[in-house]
Amino acid sequence: MGSQWTKDSVYRKAMSAGYRARAAYKLLEIQQRNGIIRPSDNVVDLGAAPGSWLQVLRDLTGGKVIGVDLNPIAPMGGVTTIVGDFTDPLVQERIREEAGGIVNVVVCDAAPKLSGQKSYDQARAVGLGEDALAFACTILKPGGNMVIKSFQGELFVDLLVEVRKHFYSVRGYRTKASRKGSAETYIIAKNFKGTCDGAEGPL
Repeated sequence: MGSQWTKDSVYRKAMSAGYRARAAYKLLEIQQRNGIIRPSDNVVDLGAAPGSWLQVLRDLTGGKVIGVDLNPIAPMGGVTTIVGDFTDPLVQERIREEAGGIVNVVVCDAAPKLSGQKSYDQARAVGLGEDALAFACTILKPGGNMVIKSFQGELFVDLLVEVRKHFYSVRGYRTKASRKGSAETYIIAKNFKGTCDGAEGPL
């Protein structure tokens, strides 16, 4: 990615603060505005590399913080990292073991590799969001919370409707740290109903 996209004021601020990516400020804002993570929550971060959300999470909770990604994540204190596909049942079982069987929050800042073709990229992003929702529905404790990244477009509403089937409070939220002109939007879902009936995805 070119420097004209990455080395803006938020990027420089993140590097100066020791965060691995600018995305740290997105989670900090989401937490400040929405109170997603509580001080003792066990949290799973899907698509966690390079780890900036994990850095924020370990400061927000004294519970277990688990990061999952297809790519290795450089080690950091207070965090468990798993290399694998979060839709894989074996990976899911490992996550459950690491969390002691209790997961209070699932977050996902992952995005597919973008092709530049808007409708195709948005469909893939929504598909990833559906996978994250299906994962959350199988692992979250009732009353738990979820944050997933998606992109505005005609399919976004369908994903929002699907999330609303499983959480009592759901809203779309765009962070100030998102790049100008980006269609990136987060779905903030609170108070999991405790059922995964009908959740789309391979689980």
